[in-house]
Amino acid sequence: MARHFLDAVGLGMPEWRLLAAVGKAGVLSPTVAGEQTSMDKVKVSRAAASLVARGLLKQSQDPSDGRGRLLRLTRKGATVYASLPAMAEQMDHTLTAGLSATDWTNLQKILLKLIDHSKKVLIADAAD
Repeated sequence: MARHFLDAVGLGMPEWRLLAAVGKAGVLSPTVAGEQTSMDKVKVSRAAASLVARGLLKQSQDPSDGRGRLLRLTRKGATVYASLPAMAEQMDHTLTAGLSATDWTNLQKILLKLIDHSKKVLIADAAD
């Protein structure tokens, strides 16, 4: 479903994740962007290069680190970023249209339980 909507704006999943992270933060280094998107350096670099080439992101030198770079949205990138919530809402509506209100409520409860359990598993793994 996400790919269908992303294809409509010509973005791959890594590009969308990077665009969303930069849009939310305003300015990000590639390292921090990788941490926030759970993508490795190579994937961030490729996504950034693609978004820069399409005019959605701009890179500049980090004034506090001569070797570092900073990523920002361009005006065009900000326009695409601003369309993401509407796209997500449309995707949500399309997906949930086949569920009753009770089904939707139950699904949300189950997903919250799963999230809570996974956090506990991660905490237990970190403690080991």
